[in-house]
Amino acid sequence: MTYAEKIIAFNKSLEILELLPQGVEVLNPFRGEHAAQILPIVETFYRKFYADENPRKLILGINPGRLGAGSTGLPFTDTKRLNDDCGITFETFKTHEPSSVFVYDVINAFGGPTAFYKDFYIGSVCPLGFVQPGKNSLVNINYYDDKFLEKAVTPFIIKSINQQLDFGLDRDTIFVLGTGKNFKFLNALNKKENFAKHIVPLEHPRFVMQYRSKTKKAFIEKYLGALCV
Repeated sequence: MTYAEKIIAFNKSLEILELLPQGVEVLNPFRGEHAAQILPIVETFYRKFYADENPRKLILGINPGRLGAGSTGLPFTDTKRLNDDCGITFETFKTHEPSSVFVYDVINAFGGPTAFYKDFYIGSVCPLGFVQPGKNSLVNINYYDDKFLEKAVTPFIIKSINQQLDFGLDRDTIFVLGTGKNFKFLNALNKKENFAKHIVPLEHPRFVMQYRSKTKKAFIEKYLGALCV
């Protein structure tokens, strides 16, 4: 099986059965209200960029958000990047995610989606996202924002990371996006589960775009320096 078929099957199988804290809902684009529109796009994406068995390195974000993978099913890929950078037409709805802007700046600096995805696979520590009620609408919540949520989904996280590594991914180094809580959690978990020899943290794209946008170029260079070793 190619990476594409393995990833597609993995995405379709994703389901959290654990009891979550009151008010927390799961973001699962592969089974949500837009699943019928999203699944064909996701399959097109992976068959375009992953129709081979070449070894790749793993990059893990935190968990999908409403405007990125929580909507499109593709990590750090909003609908604008899907259309403009990946050349895959999607017109059901439109999303704009700042994190996606930064990631595709990195991807394009690397040589473009075809070159980047040939060497890397992007996932998330927790491959499904979460929302909870805010003042006016549902808001994103990270798996580590609530200790009860973190504990509840840890078995799901362990299983999911192992499943993805079994695609044939490189087990020497995993790059984790988020130098704080996401890195701390994954690094501690790695010491128990031995996912990889090294966990290398990089600043999360959202942090760069929100707090360091004036020095974005330096962070792009830092990413390229780490990924291209």
